[in-house]
Amino acid sequence: MSDNTLAIVLAGGVGERLYPLTRERAKPAVYFGGPYRIIDFTLSNCVNAGFRRIFIATQYKSLSLNRHIRMGWSVVSEELGEFIEILPPQKRVSENWYLGTADAVYQNLYSVEREAPEHVIVLSGDHVYKMDYGKMLRHHREKGAALTLAALEVDVADASRFGILQVDDSERVLGFLEKPKDLASRPDFERVALASMGVYVFDADVMIRALEEDAARPTAHDFGKNVIPALIQQVPVYVYRFYDENKKAAKYWRDIGTLDAYYEASMDLCQVNPEFNLYDPEWPIRTYQGQAPPAKFVFAEEGKRCGQALDSVISNGVIISGSRIERSVLCPNVRVHSFCHIAESILMPGVRVGRHARIRRAIIDRDVFIPRGASIGSDLEEDRKRHTVTEAGIVVVTADDEPRVVSPAAEVLAIEEEADRRAGMSIR
Repeated sequence: MSDNTLAIVLAGGVGERLYPLTRERAKPAVYFGGPYRIIDFTLSNCVNAGFRRIFIATQYKSLSLNRHIRMGWSVVSEELGEFIEILPPQKRVSENWYLGTADAVYQNLYSVEREAPEHVIVLSGDHVYKMDYGKMLRHHREKGAALTLAALEVDVADASRFGILQVDDSERVLGFLEKPKDLASRPDFERVALASMGVYVFDADVMIRALEEDAARPTAHDFGKNVIPALIQQVPVYVYRFYDENKKAAKYWRDIGTLDAYYEASMDLCQVNPEFNLYDPEWPIRTYQGQAPPAKFVFAEEGKRCGQALDSVISNGVIISGSRIERSVLCPNVRVHSFCHIAESILMPGVRVGRHARIRRAIIDRDVFIPRGASIGSDLEEDRKRHTVTEAGIVVVTADDEPRVVSPAAEVLAIEEEADRRAGMSIR
């Protein structure tokens, strides 16, 4: 069913609300859940559902994203006509960069038309969820739709964060409200509303015509604000109610667009029974995993130091040397030296933590060195002088920051020296 369908993943988002994690990378390239990047979830959905002709439209600080796609997503066969190709702005039709989500596809209509697809599925590359797009395509065909919009139910109190769909009894879309502010007060909406997920299945000819018409108008060139509302008045547009592949009681879809939302979704992965299932072999999440040795936990000195991790996600290449990790996510190749305590935190790849560091409720960006005796998360007033601190009190540490250092007490250093002497090591 997916043989003549083209997938287009929009992955050029700036991710302003995730700053400073997006200072050097696009939002879809941000790490999530250990070794994964956010875009891996959308791409895994495509491949698992049998969609293997994929364009990825990139723009903002795309080097790390481009490299990740090149190194980690060579799972398709060019001999069979399959591909995953990156489409940066090429100024083929104008002198502008991508001006909006619709314009990103419009500027690449040359590439789309060369593939001659029957259907085009347009996806966002910065959401975390599991979905079989093939089921949505089947629904699209059965309904005789020209455009189908995936949607999930949300509380009306949260409707201002989404594009909201108005539908009739046949599930045909009658209206599209872009982030309405007063939905709870409207009599035509009850407790829940249907929110657009940013997943669209088009008949290819309908999409091409709509994008050409939108390009000729002075609009924001956005699917949600411009293209979809116009099409609702012109062609049959239907809703597809989100059916996920997460195999949990509650449906899981997350737009981890803020630092606090990103942190909360990451901490969920540390639960005994997390809301999001990373461990389902029937719906694997693929990514690039470089050559790295297994994780290692060293030193088990009763009453002194012990390398251990509790209720945590630990990736390949991690070494925990005589420190305690609790309810945390450690990405690949993190090194934690002795006598540290890290709790409820996220450490990106390549982070190095010096001895006696204390880290609590923090996000440590890639390749950051945390100096010996650093204290992060225990004094938010001090942390605000040095780092980004969110509304929920999450401290974000980047390479340019200088964490507060608290020197270990003399008796602590004496214990450390004795431990090193017994282990036949020099202090480091």
